[in-house]
Amino acid sequence: MSPSAMSPIPVPPVRSRRRSRHPGRLRRRAALAVVLAATVPLAVPGPAALAAPPLTAPPVTAPPVTAPPKQPVATGYGGAVATVDPDASRSAIEVLRRGGNAVDAAVAAAATLGVTEPYVAAIGGGGYLTYYDAKRRRVYALDGRETAPRAMHERSFVDPSTGQAIPFDQAVTSGLSVGVPGTVAQWDLALRRFGTRDLGTLLRPAIDVAEKGFVVDQEFHDQTATNEARFRDITPTRKLFLPGGKPPAVGSVFRNPDLARTYRELARRGPDWLYEGRLGEEVVRTVQKPPVEPAATRNVRPGLMRKGDLEAYKSTWREPTRVSYRGLDVYGMPPSSSGGSTVGEALNILGNFHLDAKDQVKALHYYLEASKLAYADRGRYVGDPDKVDVPLKELLSRGFASERACLIKPDRAAAAPVAPGSPDGDYAPCVPPGGATRALAYEGPQTTHLAVADKWGNVVSYTITIEQFGGSGLTVPGRGFLLNNELTDFTLQPPAQGAPADPNLPGPGKRPRSSMSPTIVLKDGRPMLAVGTPGGSTIITTVLQILLNRIDLGMDLPAALAAPRATQRNTPQVFAEQAFIDRYGTALAARGHRLELFAGPPAGTIGAAAGLEVLRPGLVQAVAEPVRRGGGSAMVVRPAR
Repeated sequence: MSPSAMSPIPVPPVRSRRRSRHPGRLRRRAALAVVLAATVPLAVPGPAALAAPPLTAPPVTAPPVTAPPKQPVATGYGGAVATVDPDASRSAIEVLRRGGNAVDAAVAAAATLGVTEPYVAAIGGGGYLTYYDAKRRRVYALDGRETAPRAMHERSFVDPSTGQAIPFDQAVTSGLSVGVPGTVAQWDLALRRFGTRDLGTLLRPAIDVAEKGFVVDQEFHDQTATNEARFRDITPTRKLFLPGGKPPAVGSVFRNPDLARTYRELARRGPDWLYEGRLGEEVVRTVQKPPVEPAATRNVRPGLMRKGDLEAYKSTWREPTRVSYRGLDVYGMPPSSSGGSTVGEALNILGNFHLDAKDQVKALHYYLEASKLAYADRGRYVGDPDKVDVPLKELLSRGFASERACLIKPDRAAAAPVAPGSPDGDYAPCVPPGGATRALAYEGPQTTHLAVADKWGNVVSYTITIEQFGGSGLTVPGRGFLLNNELTDFTLQPPAQGAPADPNLPGPGKRPRSSMSPTIVLKDGRPMLAVGTPGGSTIITTVLQILLNRIDLGMDLPAALAAPRATQRNTPQVFAEQAFIDRYGTALAARGHRLELFAGPPAGTIGAAAGLEVLRPGLVQAVAEPVRRGGGSAMVVRPAR
C-alpha cells in the first residue's frame, strides 16, 4: 500500500503539535520509546521502514569527507529531488530509496540544509510548503511562517527619539527582528498528516553530516565573509562560524557538533522541547539578551519574545491559491505569503494576451508589465489573513485581471510605480488605476527551495528561510543554529496620517508578508511541474518567468530555469542579470523599460531555483541551477537510460 493510500492521522483543529496534560509523563514515555527503538524495530505502516543506524558517534576511523558531485539535471524513476546542495539531495534520495514518501524526503532534505546551508535554512526559521497528494488528487498548503511576539506593535521598530524606523542594519542584527520559529512545528504537522517516518528517523542523515562535516565551497565561504563583521560581535556565532577567527577556507571541512546534539535531542524529545521546553527557554534568552562580545560597539537591541509566544505558535493548513493558465492549473501559497496571489494575478493578466515564442521581446514586455501591476496590488492588499482582510478571491478573479490588463500598452511600458487597482467585484472593460502607491519594501533575498517527487506520484514544493544570509546573526549558545530576522519583512515605518492603510505593519502574533512561492502545476489533474526559488521579493518574478519560459516560450524545464532573468516589482527600473540585458536590453529599452544590473546579493544573480517536471507517469526530471550560486543538485532514485 502506498503512503498516500493510508488514512491521514487526525490533525488537531487548533494546536499544531500533540499536547499532554502531563508533560513529565510524556517526556518519560518519549525517552522509553527511544530506548526501545534502539533494540526493537519500529513497526511503521506502509513501505518498508528506513534502515535506521543507532544514534551514536561515528567511528574514529571514519573515511575522509569529500565533496559530493553536483549535477543540475537528473531524469529517472522511483522518485526525484532538486535542491541547492548535494548532501541535502542525497538525504532525500536515501529516504525515497528506502520507502519513504515525498513529505518524508522533504523533511530530511530540509534538516540537512540546516547543516550545509545554515545561513538560509535552520530550525530557527520558517517556510511554506505545497503538497500534491496523489491518492486524493488534491493540493495542500502548509504555512510555517514565523510570528511576531505578542508584545509587538506597529511602532516597535520606530525610534521614539526620531519618530523614524531604526536603521535597517540595526533592525536585522537584533533580538527585535526574531520571529517565533515555525520550521519544527511545520515538519511535525506535515509528517503527522502525510508522512510515513518519524522525525527522529528523518533527522539521522543531517546528524551524520553535522558530525562528519561537509566540504566548504566558495558559496559558503563567501556567505560567511559577507557576515564576518557582525558575526565577530556575537560570541557563539563567532565561535561556530569563524573558526580560527576567520571564514572557513574553501576545501576545508566544516563540522557542527552542537547542531548534531541539538538534532539528537529534538529526535528524543520532539517538537515540544522547542515550543514548551528547555530549548525554547534558550531561544527566548538569546532573543532577550543577545550574547554580544564585551568589546563590540554594535547596537544589538533586545527582542520582545517571551516563552508564551513559543507556546502559542502553530503551523497552519491553508487553502492553496489556484488559477487556470493555458489549460493548466497553477497552485501556490496563499497569504501570509504573497507568492500565490501575485504569481496568480500576473498569470491571469497575461492570459489576456497571445504570447509567442517567435517574439520573445513582446512576451517579456507583457511579463514585465503584468508583474508591475500585480506588485502594486500586492503592496496595497496582501498581509497576514488572520490579522487583516485580504481580498484574495477578487485579486485572483478574471474580472480584476481584465481590468488591470487593459492598462498595458503593447509598445510602451507604463511609468512606475503604478497605482494599485480596486479588487472590489465591480469590474468594467477598462478602468484607470487608483490613487497613491507605496515604495517596494525591503525583503531579504536569502532563502532556499527544494522540490521532491516520490514513486507514488506525490509532490512537494518547499521554500524555507531565516531571511538574510545569517538571519539575525544570533546563534543560540551551544545549539549550533542561527535565529531568523523575519520580522524585518514587516513595514517598519507606519504610513503617514491620512495615507492608505498598510496590511503589513507589525502586530502581536502577526505573520510578516512573504514572497515565497512554492508552486505546483497540474495538467488534467496530475502533476506537471513543481518550482520555487529564493530571492526575497524577486521570488515571485523568478517563478513567474520560469512558468512563462516553460509554458509560453516552449523551453524545456532545464532551459526555462537557466535562462537569464529580469525582475519588475513596480519600480522605475527593471533589474536584470547581465545576460538578460545583453540579449534583450536594447529592444526592451525601445519600449520604455529602464534596465539596470541587479545589485544582489550576490551581484548580478537573481534567485537559485529548483524544480521538477513529470515527463510521463513515473518518469521525473529534477532540475537545479547549473551556475547560479555555485549550481544546485538534482538526483533520482533510478536514472533513466
